[in-house]
Amino acid sequence: MRRPSIPAALNMPPVLTGNKVNLRPKRLQHAINDYNWRQDVELCHLDATIPILIPFKEFLENYIEELNRPTRACRFAIETPDGKHIGNCSYFNIDEIKNESEMGIMIGDRAYWNHGYGTEAILATLNHFFSQTNIRRVYLKTLNWNIRAQKCFQKCGFAPCGQIIHGDYNFIFMEIHRSAKLKCK
Repeated sequence: MRRPSIPAALNMPPVLTGNKVNLRPKRLQHAINDYNWRQDVELCHLDATIPILIPFKEFLENYIEELNRPTRACRFAIETPDGKHIGNCSYFNIDEIKNESEMGIMIGDRAYWNHGYGTEAILATLNHFFSQTNIRRVYLKTLNWNIRAQKCFQKCGFAPCGQIIHGDYNFIFMEIHRSAKLKCK
């Protein structure tokens, strides 16, 4: 059976489910949490960015525009089975020629750190992309000192594949290929 092209899979991302999480396309109701997380100094430090300083009204206008803009990315909200928004996971820099994509993830609600929610979200999205699209490789970068994130990614089957310095930040690149056996699920 031929897999759908990457653009077809991007147009209508499904709700992906797991035992601990559901991943659904980003919606307007996620804006307030995203705004708060983008202002959080510790979360921004973990994401190698600076906190935003714009008022919520301006953030919301940009958020609505982003939700309505056609994109070559898949942006998911990570929710608990009862619908609580706890983080985000996205696939971007999708390359149809190389059949690869970059991914990023953040669990913004600290009450859900270190309980396997990030691992399950990663595995659900990898299972979807490797089985429903032509993507053969997913890669990411993580700060070299963020051992917790690196352990999560390794638990999911990612392997280190390089390093890069960008500004004041040192990153480790990690990757996983479709041919890899996903560690959990």
